[in-house]
Amino acid sequence: MGTLLSCYLMPHPPIIVPEVGRGEEKKIQKTIDSLNTVSINIKEKKPDTIIVVTPHGYVFRDAVAVTVFSSLEGDLGQFGARGVRFEFENDLELVEKIVEESRKKDIPIAEINDELIKRYALSKKLDHGTMVPLYFVTEHYATFKLVHISYGFLPFEQLYEFGIAINKAIMESNKKVVFIASGDLSHKLTPNSPNGYTPNGEIFDNKLLNLLSEMRVEEIIGMDKGLIEEAAECGFRSVCVMLGALDGYEVKAEVLSHEGPFGVGYGVAQFEVDQYKGTSLLEKLYRLKRQRIEEIRQKEDSYVKLARESLEYYVKNKKLMPVPQGLPEEMYSRRAGVFVSLHKDGELRGCIGTVVPQRKNIAEEIIKNAISAGFEDPRFEPVEEYELKDIEYSVDVLTPPQPVKSKQELNPKKYGVIVRKGYRSGLLLPDLEGVDTVEEQISIALRKAGISPDEDYTIEKFEVERHK
Repeated sequence: MGTLLSCYLMPHPPIIVPEVGRGEEKKIQKTIDSLNTVSINIKEKKPDTIIVVTPHGYVFRDAVAVTVFSSLEGDLGQFGARGVRFEFENDLELVEKIVEESRKKDIPIAEINDELIKRYALSKKLDHGTMVPLYFVTEHYATFKLVHISYGFLPFEQLYEFGIAINKAIMESNKKVVFIASGDLSHKLTPNSPNGYTPNGEIFDNKLLNLLSEMRVEEIIGMDKGLIEEAAECGFRSVCVMLGALDGYEVKAEVLSHEGPFGVGYGVAQFEVDQYKGTSLLEKLYRLKRQRIEEIRQKEDSYVKLARESLEYYVKNKKLMPVPQGLPEEMYSRRAGVFVSLHKDGELRGCIGTVVPQRKNIAEEIIKNAISAGFEDPRFEPVEEYELKDIEYSVDVLTPPQPVKSKQELNPKKYGVIVRKGYRSGLLLPDLEGVDTVEEQISIALRKAGISPDEDYTIEKFEVERHK
């Protein structure tokens, strides 16, 4: 019977590697010390295999990626340190068991092989999310096989369930295994961050690390998705998988360090595994999720409820829903542009709208645009019936656009923007998570339109009446 020995949260800034940092790594000495502490801990346990879950490998929106090459190798050449190079034997026996257990639970798995590498033009090299933590581990202990996993943008609960599948595979093997959740915390931690700044970056980091230190799993999986998104982290989903691997165990958790002088949060923590009790939190986590969705449904106003019912009706009946009776009078008499946005598990699932009204009233505008958001957004596959129970809706009713002469007239929290150049145009709604400056707002709108910042484009602004 195999054993999960311990788990670790480890950051992966390339600058922490001396061959890359060239002295700059000394600014995060606490993190270096903690990573060495973790690595010595791993050496003492002498695992047969180390599993790394990384956010910088083969990340798909709809599947977890498991690498199936017999040999796993990479270097830090892209960071100016090509001499930092590793090659590991893939534990294909454990990989096979992980894939098998995951598919039993209907968790979508992408096996990264030569076919997928060619289809998606992917690199076969290990990513820095894997390389950096293992740089420190191999300084102390190197006689292990590796399992390389990249999380997908699946629901947090499903990532947790994937972690349970990993542990089931470990227990059915004869391996002693260590698990590393690779990930940095907020990328907007300080005003000097290259990703911008939000005070919620520090709030996110402190909250997550405090919850981890007390193993308050339900609160971690149920964390506010707006806060997670605004923090611009890359490690939360790795943590979700790790917590699933620890499901049913008594765990002693310890946060070893947290710092962020470069504007990115680096947290190091270790999770010592004790007795396996076998009492799973999974059912409770899914129940809490359903309760949260039901609470949202109960608070819907007429605009949001109409958007939801329109899409549900179309998915089930393949035709437009008639405009219902009993709506507020302004939804029958008023005309306006309307955007309908769909979110699923904290991620955008579709967004389509009209800048100026195309139909005789707001109600018809909502019905049509809700269906379009679910079926015509080119960024996503059409919504399927099984997804309906998890989709959250928002409806933005637009004021007529007004021309802008100066960027000083803009405010990304109050105004949406439209940029135009000839037949090209791009729109961005106001008050979006992570869009905090006029420059960010215009930059995103320009990218959507395919307009270069150097071109002579026009700007319009509008306000919205938001229903969510």
